[in-house]
Amino acid sequence: MSSLGVQLHIQDDHVIMDNGTLQVTLSNPGGIVTGIHYNGIDNLLEVLNEEDNRGYWDLVWSETGSIGTTGTYDRIIGTKFTVIVKSEEQVEISFTREWNHEDKNVPLNIDKRFVMLRNSSGFYSYAIYEHLKEWPPFNLPQTRIVFKLSKEKFQYMAIADDRQRNMPLPDDRLPERCQILNSDFPEAVLLVNPIEPQYTGEVDDKYQYSCENQNLRVHGWTCMDPHVGFWQITPSDEFRSGGPLKQNLTSHVGPICLAMFLSAHYSGEDLVLKLKPDEPWKKVFGPVFIYLNSASDAKDSSPLWEDAKKQMMTEVKSWPYEFPASTDFPTSKQRGNVSGRIRVGDSFVSDDHILGHGAYVGLAPPGDVGSWQRDCKGYQFWTRADENGYYSIKDIREGNYNLYAWVPGFIGDYRYGLTIDLTPGCDIDLGSLVYEPPRDGPTLWEIGYPDRSAAGFYVPDPNPKYINKLYVNHPDRFRQWGLWERYAELYPNEDLVYTIGTSDYTKDWFFAQVTRKNDDGTYQGTTWKIKFQLDNVSQTKIYKLRLALATANIAELQIRINDSKADPPLFTTGVIGHDNTICRHGIHGLYRLYTIDVPGTLLVKGDNTVFLTQALSTSPFVGIMYDYIRLEAPSSSTSA
Repeated sequence: MSSLGVQLHIQDDHVIMDNGTLQVTLSNPGGIVTGIHYNGIDNLLEVLNEEDNRGYWDLVWSETGSIGTTGTYDRIIGTKFTVIVKSEEQVEISFTREWNHEDKNVPLNIDKRFVMLRNSSGFYSYAIYEHLKEWPPFNLPQTRIVFKLSKEKFQYMAIADDRQRNMPLPDDRLPERCQILNSDFPEAVLLVNPIEPQYTGEVDDKYQYSCENQNLRVHGWTCMDPHVGFWQITPSDEFRSGGPLKQNLTSHVGPICLAMFLSAHYSGEDLVLKLKPDEPWKKVFGPVFIYLNSASDAKDSSPLWEDAKKQMMTEVKSWPYEFPASTDFPTSKQRGNVSGRIRVGDSFVSDDHILGHGAYVGLAPPGDVGSWQRDCKGYQFWTRADENGYYSIKDIREGNYNLYAWVPGFIGDYRYGLTIDLTPGCDIDLGSLVYEPPRDGPTLWEIGYPDRSAAGFYVPDPNPKYINKLYVNHPDRFRQWGLWERYAELYPNEDLVYTIGTSDYTKDWFFAQVTRKNDDGTYQGTTWKIKFQLDNVSQTKIYKLRLALATANIAELQIRINDSKADPPLFTTGVIGHDNTICRHGIHGLYRLYTIDVPGTLLVKGDNTVFLTQALSTSPFVGIMYDYIRLEAPSSSTSA
């Protein structure tokens, strides 16, 4: 590391932050990162791109009342440059764009900040978005930071220990070198004539590299000559929308490295931020850390990756940072803590309360049970309980929150009954809380394991024509293209039939209930059957069918009992979901839980069948993924 202090050089059109280890050049007053000089490389960013297309904040917005997740693209160009802090220990600079009624821009004041510290091998960026009460309402589907690296230098990508590889070149996605696999989703292409022949026949799709927020701490790229790593480190989820399971893009062919803050991916319009008339809003996104490292041994990228993970842990332990100069970013002393214990009360599983081992516990803006997964305006703070159900959430921003939780192995969501008022320095112990998951009677049968994901079900091998080599023999085998087409190949003549007692959901329950393609190119819905036996039936009682869905996309699930043609069905979800999980290689989107009353008069002693019909059929990507299904006997019944 250099012992030099941080220098700030201000020019007519550019500003340069320099701490002797690296130099970062930004446009003045736009605040676009145009150059990063490090370890003898003049510019890690793509110099073939225009200056405003290298390192930037952007967003997508639409007018209030707009439907969907698209809108006007806006690369955020500042109009005013200000020096906030200038010392040998730290430089913090600001690029602002203020809104007025004559603008055609999104009605936001935006303050982009960049920070460089002494002896730091990287730099930080954060932004403050503010909407005043009297300003027009609008929708905000997405905002992020984008870095476009030198394609000549950065060709190896790493997202996790088991998700890293050499990547195709951006030129391989040009029309003459690739084939778009589906016109509705042009992100996925088959490489037919790549520059490097080794990639011939592979699928490239940025969504194959999505990651849940809870696992999305560090990702980036390495260059082999010289041996340099470029890493995007996100030390906290507090400013990201949708909670710990929300999936976001990471890095992909470009080479592109992203810091996603707000997006509708794997959720649809539910995760579009919609400001109402007369609604003020302010949020700090970040800081995130752009970390650069180098190694003398250029044989492989593992030393750079291992070092980046260590740096990530350092950043996480340093959160909340002390250095941001904006008063909108509170320090640890200005925050509070919440702790307690969570247990589960389910008398049909145990007479005693069950320890909330591994429970997800979080604070999010006040709302309904489970509303945290659709929240995108406020801040969220999550942790995992230990093996005894104890949890501690530290450094929570001042404000009003609900405490939410869910426990793997149990359906549904918990919400603490009282609103929690977090004040600076507070240390709130909520004591022992008991979550009582939905339950009316003993389990007659169940399919799956309730963890909000379809990962435990059968995921087929991909079509050999549509392979991403990274996911061959990989735990995330669901990330391959075209798996939905395997359903009709496995069930060419009739739909899936699952028999309680003999079928195995890890082998016999297809991970997604998708449509079936007809010979004429149209699609049809599918009806799955669950066959089960009852030794006796309480005709006057109500049985409960619990149905937890891991995702839905323009789907309608209809339930019938012992009569496949019953009209109307016993239950329908109505049209649900715009998660796009199937086409984007996810294994879950938004969680949905349904409880269906099954009158005993519909059941018979002996053989019974539940018919699950996904009735809509507009495309191959229409469908649902199940998390868990359970049939309960009436509470006073002992039938089984």
